[in-house]
Amino acid sequence: MFGGSRYGKRKPSQREHRVIELVAQGLKNREVADAIGTTEHVVKNYLRDIYDKLGLWNRVELALWYEARRHESPSHA
Repeated sequence: MFGGSRYGKRKPSQREHRVIELVAQGLKNREVADAIGTTEHVVKNYLRDIYDKLGLWNRVELALWYEARRHESPSHA
């Protein structure tokens, strides 16, 4: 169930990754927009694209996706 097919295979851009990071910290769209110097409308567009790329439905899934990858360490062997 938690296999490779659950999430999309495309990777977020650097800008999208920054949006993901801020959303995962609990910021609202307006706060994300202020942090990256854009409008709330643009943030909503980023989120739509991010959800599509990653195969996610909402902010909660996005935050969980981010946290799972943030704690992955390739040096564990």
